[in-house]
Amino acid sequence: MSRPHPAEPVKLVFSIFASTGEKINATISILADRYGNPDYVSDEVAFDYTDYYSPEMGENLVRRFLSMEKLINPEMLPDVKLVTNDIEDKFASGKKRSVNIDPGYLSKAHLILATGKGYSHRPYLRDGIFADLTLIYQNKKFCTLPWTYPDYADEKQLLMFDKIRARYLLQLKEMD
Repeated sequence: MSRPHPAEPVKLVFSIFASTGEKINATISILADRYGNPDYVSDEVAFDYTDYYSPEMGENLVRRFLSMEKLINPEMLPDVKLVTNDIEDKFASGKKRSVNIDPGYLSKAHLILATGKGYSHRPYLRDGIFADLTLIYQNKKFCTLPWTYPDYADEKQLLMFDKIRARYLLQLKEMD
């Protein structure tokens, strides 16, 4: 019989894209005030995997990924998603967002993103938030799934998540 036990803490991560780097940097500052300092911030790159967001956010979007130094309990993910929705609303003009924040967490086994959209591979958590199993860690690397977004499936992002995971494993070891 399996016995319930508390989950290991996980690494909080964010993808942020916007029309300008200044908006991304302002968002990072807000997230740092709320969740502590980031221990990784990617270079700014073009967000050109899809034009899905163009009608709402405009053209030539840029993106940064970050991970936070402080580990969290995985059950906090819905709360984080609700906070990021509020931050997006503060940057919005009318009903159009100018910043998109995708929160998630990285564990030993996978990368989970939070979303407000349900689907077959997205179990419901609470408060209108679903968990999106985006990547799994298998054979010493992150692996994609049939539904993994193309930008998360990109080899550069997979390598980045491997590096963030290595830092996370060191943090877990230091906690022992």
